[in-house]
Amino acid sequence: MKKTIVACLSLLLLQNCKTSQKSKTISHTSQQNNNATMLTIGPNQIKTSDFKYVYNKNNASAPDAYSEKSLREYLELYTNFRLKILEAEAEGRDTLKDFKAELEGYRKQLAQPYLTEKGVTEQLIKEAYERMKEEVSASHILLNVSPDAEPKDTLAAYTKIMEYRSKALAGESFDTLARRYSQDPSAKQNFGKLGYFTALQMVYPFEEAAYKTPVGSISMPVRTRFGYHILKVTGRRPSRGEVKVAHIMIRAGEGISKEDSIAAKQKIEELYAKIQAGENWSELCSQFSDDYNSKTNGGELQTFASNQLGVASFEDAAFGLAKPGDISSPIKTPYGWHILKLIEKKPLKSFSEMESGIKTKVQKDSRSDMNKTIFIQKRKKEYNYTENAAILNNVFNTADSSLVKGTFSYKSDNTSLKLPLITIGTKTYSLKDFYDYVSANQKPKQEMSPSAIQRSNFKAFSEKVVMDYEESRLADKYEDYRMLYDEYKDGILLFSLMDEKVWTKAVNDTLGLAAFFEKNKKNYTWKPRNEAIVLNAADEPTLIKAINTLKNSNVYSVPDPSFDTLTFAVGKWTVEKEMQNNLNRVGNYVKRDKNLIIKITSFESVKDALGSKRLDSVLAYLKSRNVNLGQFQKEVKIVRDIIPEKKGKNVKIEKESNPMAGKITFQTFSTSPKALEKIFNAEKPLTLEVSAGKFQQGENNLLDSLSWKVGEFSFKKGNRAVFIWSKALLEPTTKSLDEARGQAISDYQGYLEKEWIAELRKKYPIKLNDEELKKLIKE
Repeated sequence: MKKTIVACLSLLLLQNCKTSQKSKTISHTSQQNNNATMLTIGPNQIKTSDFKYVYNKNNASAPDAYSEKSLREYLELYTNFRLKILEAEAEGRDTLKDFKAELEGYRKQLAQPYLTEKGVTEQLIKEAYERMKEEVSASHILLNVSPDAEPKDTLAAYTKIMEYRSKALAGESFDTLARRYSQDPSAKQNFGKLGYFTALQMVYPFEEAAYKTPVGSISMPVRTRFGYHILKVTGRRPSRGEVKVAHIMIRAGEGISKEDSIAAKQKIEELYAKIQAGENWSELCSQFSDDYNSKTNGGELQTFASNQLGVASFEDAAFGLAKPGDISSPIKTPYGWHILKLIEKKPLKSFSEMESGIKTKVQKDSRSDMNKTIFIQKRKKEYNYTENAAILNNVFNTADSSLVKGTFSYKSDNTSLKLPLITIGTKTYSLKDFYDYVSANQKPKQEMSPSAIQRSNFKAFSEKVVMDYEESRLADKYEDYRMLYDEYKDGILLFSLMDEKVWTKAVNDTLGLAAFFEKNKKNYTWKPRNEAIVLNAADEPTLIKAINTLKNSNVYSVPDPSFDTLTFAVGKWTVEKEMQNNLNRVGNYVKRDKNLIIKITSFESVKDALGSKRLDSVLAYLKSRNVNLGQFQKEVKIVRDIIPEKKGKNVKIEKESNPMAGKITFQTFSTSPKALEKIFNAEKPLTLEVSAGKFQQGENNLLDSLSWKVGEFSFKKGNRAVFIWSKALLEPTTKSLDEARGQAISDYQGYLEKEWIAELRKKYPIKLNDEELKKLIKE
């Protein structure tokens, strides 16, 4: 939903505005002359200061900022936006439960940057960057200890981990100790080895120990939320920086058949052999790579850093290439097979380039606990936070086993409930407030004493009190927060209204869309197109054979998809449950490929002449699954019983039933020339590439390499043989509604919005204080 709101705000408020890279914040308190009303829409008055804030945020860096033309253009957009907000409020959309819940979620997100100690954050950001210059390899032993464990349990774990450390220092193998004693589940397989990592990839205390422990040394015990660790640092290396590579990819993701997996591996190996033989990388990539986002630019990918892709085999292969132009051998990833070519390597980015990304991670990292502690301490001092020590001591001393069981409750007639427990700023929290918090958030904690549980509860409650109080004051303290909160509120509020009035309406109003299209069809035309078939073959003999096959038939028998044979028992003709999976598979293929033709043959014997009924039953089932029966051909064949050879004069001959009796088979054909690929590539994956359709300029490189005219053309492209059959040159024509549907719906939405705005302008009077607007002009 977050993307929806951002898109909504962008579309409705900032459309056609040039957004500055860094917005300039304007405080209301400094605008002595900007508090007059500049715009009145219905009952709502909009201050000059509010308009200036929004305008400045979105236009400050524009070359014509604060010119009269720019101000008036933006005012038009802003007025339309406020009209829609007013209409949404008039319909009561701001009172809906879902709206309030979503807005509260956004308020919480928006508040987060203001609930942190910036100085501490900046220090942690710089520390993280310095550490990112190096990667550390370490092994560890973990003993699980809950963060809320009793002191005696914490001490026992500490003593035990120190014992393991002593064993390691005395010469026992750290690997063996990790496998024997570590409570990290992976230690049994990896002996506690974590491999190389860098800053922000481990919890902060663990990272601290790793970077401060020399190679070959064993750290003192480290406490994290998982328990106690000891680390042995086994290596350090400089950051691998960033790398840019190109790749050729053959898809072979999870779940593909064994046959397809083998074919993908054969294809990548053949491509690798061609590259090694000196064939042109870009041409091979353009013709054969399955990464459609990169194949047209030589397979080049965006620059990435170590551990950024999350695919170790791909990253290691990329960073393992030494110099630009080096080629990797084929590597396997969860997405398929790849061959990589090194474009360039770069060192770690500068601090200024990485600062923003590091900040985001620091705020989510465990080191944020340090920041939170300092922030709360400062806010307590700022708001004169106090606790009632006498009541607190009584609370801790009277804690009972109900806290351990998670069944805590209190008596409502307790006279102490109204006593003040915490005071912060102008707000007081009573003992009842604390007990209500405990009741709402409790859960069984068998490993802790009642007193320890209650102390932990109060710590969490007091922190919440401080943070809640600070959140309640953010709008008063920070102008940016107040204005951005209003923007989010307006965006959420408006989304459902726009969806109803414009977006979904344009999709569902088929009659209105058709009428709009008919009236504006001149706006939806095809550019000149070439109706052609392009064959790209490995050699001349293959090309000649493919051309003959193409011209001799317009229906091609293809090896796959293939389907299991159905077997009906004697006297049965209905589709049984065990047959349905196979028929569902048939139907799914037909739905996906409109060029597919399935020939269904039903075999019957003279004694069991149910072939037609079985065929009808199968087709009825497919029809019930909304499968187009026009893509099926049906045939009934009669099969005779088999008469075995006579083996003696007195031996009685018994006829045997034909094994095909009662069976239904499926044979696959295709009307698409693309089917030739399956026929010719059965043994070698790159033998033939086929493209067929109506192409505009720029949609087929081989076709674009010729001057367009009708005819047949054969030529060499690198080491491959190419045939182009240009059947017709199509003049620019008007698209059908189905062909133009996406663009037509978008345009219809614009039309509906324009009509709606006109209605709103009639409904709500608009009054502009032109003198106030002119005060903003800076020619």
